[in-house]
Amino acid sequence: MISSPRGLFGGLLAGSVFVAVATSATLANAGSMVIGGLTSQPIGHYEFCQTNPEECSIRPRDQRPLHLTEVVWRQIVGVNDAVNAAVRPMNDIDVYGKEEVWAYPNGVGDCEDFALEKRRALMLRGISPANLLMTVVRKADGEGHAILTLRTDRGDFILDNLNPQVLPWDRTGYRFLKRQSSQNTGRWVSIQGGDQTLVGSVSQ
Repeated sequence: MISSPRGLFGGLLAGSVFVAVATSATLANAGSMVIGGLTSQPIGHYEFCQTNPEECSIRPRDQRPLHLTEVVWRQIVGVNDAVNAAVRPMNDIDVYGKEEVWAYPNGVGDCEDFALEKRRALMLRGISPANLLMTVVRKADGEGHAILTLRTDRGDFILDNLNPQVLPWDRTGYRFLKRQSSQNTGRWVSIQGGDQTLVGSVSQ
């Protein structure tokens, strides 16, 4: 857990950040994932929901994609940079003594912990949970990985602890498997073309 998320981002919201990471033209060209039906919930997220039930029972009233302006974009990039800088990467075995633990980071964490903290920080800034979706992908080396999808009216963007840039989802090089439902934070949906057998899961 990052104790004071508001304090992390003040120095990272300069206009130069926006220019360095993405131009307006880049944003305009982003596309959206094609989502399928309900699918199994990653076991790590299921266990996270058991200890954080309030996080997994949200049914957002406003499910429209986020209206993406340059001001909002700077906030998003600032949060991504700040969390990536504040959390030291460490795998679950070393932190918890077991695999696949989803939790808010306490100074250290692995990929899903980074994504959870970014989601929390952006929700504090007023972004709907319908547009901040935990997502499971496969990396080029075949390893599973968790990231945060930002759902916007200019397409889907990815906040990732392995990349300092907030990129359109289809420019990451990942194979997208499944993500949280925008309608219910405790549900997951498939992503077209994904392989649902990569990660340990529980039935919806």
